[in-house]
This record gives sequence, C-alpha cells and structure tokens, in this order.
Amino acid sequence: MLHKLEKKSLVEQVYSQIEEMIKSGVWEVGDRLPTEAELMEQFGVSRNTLREAIRALAHVGLLEVKQGDGTFVLTTSELNAVLQKRIQSAAVLEILEVRHALDREAVSLACLRRTEEDLTEMEKFRDLCFQYTTENNLEKFVESDWQLHQAITAASYNPLLIDMYAHLFEEIQISITSTTEMNDASAAGHNDLILAIRNQDAASAVHCVDMYISHFKQIILPKKGE
Repeated sequence: MLHKLEKKSLVEQVYSQIEEMIKSGVWEVGDRLPTEAELMEQFGVSRNTLREAIRALAHVGLLEVKQGDGTFVLTTSELNAVLQKRIQSAAVLEILEVRHALDREAVSLACLRRTEEDLTEMEKFRDLCFQYTTENNLEKFVESDWQLHQAITAASYNPLLIDMYAHLFEEIQISITSTTEMNDASAAGHNDLILAIRNQDAASAVHCVDMYISHFKQIILPKKGE
C-alpha cells in the first residue's frame, strides 16, 4: 500500500539547501555564511524560519554561530560532525580496532573492484612515500602515506566506506605515522599491499593490513609494566 508523501517544512527545506551548498563547495569549511538579510532574501523565508534551520545545522555540528561575528561552516557533512564528536570520546585502542576492520574490508573490496587507474593512483603515492623516505622528509611522507590509504579505500567503490574512512581516521593516521620512523620496511609494506591488490589476492592484502595495524598498536599502546 502506498502512503502519501509528506511535504517538507520550510525549515527542513532551508536546512537541506544549506547542507547541499556546503557539500557542493559553495561554502567551504571555515567560510562565514552571508548575513541573515541576504539568506532570507536568497531562500525567500522569514527570519524565524532561517534561524531555526541555522540552529538545527549548528546542533548537528555543521555550523557554528559566533555571536557578533557570524555563522561559520565547521564541517562538510552530518556524518563527519557526528563521527568527530564520537571519536573524541573513544579510546585509541577502540579506534584502531575499528580502523582494522574497515581497512580489511577496504582492501578486500579493492581487490575485487580496482581498475588500472586506481592502481596507478596507489603506485603514485607509494612512489612518493619511497621518495620522501629517501629524503628523510617526515611531513611529506605522512601526507603521502595517508593519501595512499585513501586511494586504496577509494578503489572499494563503496561511498559510505570511503566517507567513514576519511572522516574517522585522518587525525589518528597522521598522529600515528608521525611517531613512526621512516624506513625501507614501511615502504616495502606499501609495495606488498599494492601488489596483492593488483593480483586480486585478498588474503595477502588482508595480511598486510594485519601487519601494519599490529605495528601501530606496538607504537601507541603502553607496554606491559609501564
């Protein structure tokens, strides 16, 4: 049985339009929104309707209202805002365990779905990791390492997994990798992982994930007796 569709209220419509403008890059993170008067004219709504929509967007973490200064974009999606709030209260081990599970799924899907273009992207960042290891450039190595993991996750072609991965793990990835000594072994691990994905060898790819997550745990978790 079909049910009559409910019409969105004006507040919901303004909320959706502002959210879409943020997602599409009309307003980027850190940008200040136009004045109330400008937004009221743009959307054709009253001040109360606009303020209620802004208040709702601020409540979920997309916007921040600074009295006397304006309204600013905090993040690009509700998912990011919610996950960032949750991750702030999570223990490092909890985060690593979730990261482990998603990484295993990401590489497994990448083995099934990767294209030659995906592999080229992965190899580009792998080569940059080798280069910055040779140059002893930690900052660039960390950036390239994170881009490599994003490229692998992108090859899963699962939009929700890609979004969750980016929003959950960038901060901890950078934090962990920054504490790691750059060496040929870590670069070789990248090579093994990409080779497994190229060969569509999910078991080997998952093994590579198990190895580097285990390495991360050894770095950041306190040793027994300390």
